[in-house]
Amino acid sequence: MTTTLRPTAPLQQGADGAKARSYEVCVNSRPVGAVDLRTDSAFGPACGVIGGLRIDEQDRGRGRGTVAALAAEEVLRGWGCDQVRIAVPADVAAALRMADALGYTLCNSHLIKELPAQPPELPAGVEARPMREDEFRVWQARGVAEYAQTWVERGMPEDRARAKSEADHRDNLPHGLATPGTVVDVLVEDGEMVGHVWIAETDAVPGGHGAFVFDVEVAEEHRGRGHGRSLMLLAEREALAAGARLIKLNVLAANTPAVRLYASLGYREAERFCAKPLL
Repeated sequence: MTTTLRPTAPLQQGADGAKARSYEVCVNSRPVGAVDLRTDSAFGPACGVIGGLRIDEQDRGRGRGTVAALAAEEVLRGWGCDQVRIAVPADVAAALRMADALGYTLCNSHLIKELPAQPPELPAGVEARPMREDEFRVWQARGVAEYAQTWVERGMPEDRARAKSEADHRDNLPHGLATPGTVVDVLVEDGEMVGHVWIAETDAVPGGHGAFVFDVEVAEEHRGRGHGRSLMLLAEREALAAGARLIKLNVLAANTPAVRLYASLGYREAERFCAKPLL
């Protein structure tokens, strides 16, 4: 039996080289699933994305998803892509096995946690307060540069990384500290700021209203003293105060200390984002 991809819509093309198209997955011309292909708006037209790969339940367990993924990679090569990215639900074992077998490498994950009924207490000796305007200006300038660098390290060109960082900060903080549904707090010990956390209300969580941790950082000279855990407890307190029942965040696979911290706090992996070169 032959597994192929059959277009279901015209190829969409943008002036910047972006492409997108939807396909049926077919076995001997019989539709058995679907897949959406596009170039990545963040990484540019040389990076492809395989999304929405689905095989009908009665046709699963026969390797058709793997063959469809390989066919999708071939389409992306034809588009001139030299890299491909996918998102995989962390609780779908078959999809995780397929990604591993096809040589995809974990880049980052979304983690999620159900919030406790009562807000957690902060450790003795530290306290929290809202970030001041003068602190915000310094923090935002540094944050734009640091966030851009994380994308550069993931393979994004510097100019595109900088533009993405500036756009993301502008979109998520359009009114600075006064942006509705947004909290930027600092953690203080002995009168000195030792770290910060930025969270915002979001509906992009399973089950409804929640909060997303956009940024959390302990000042370098204050690391190794448990302040990261304190900041995450502070994030939970702020999320609960906003009426959220779930809290979500993104973590880079290479950030082992953060991965361990979040696991110890009860976060579970919700989605994996993986990539591979198209040779």
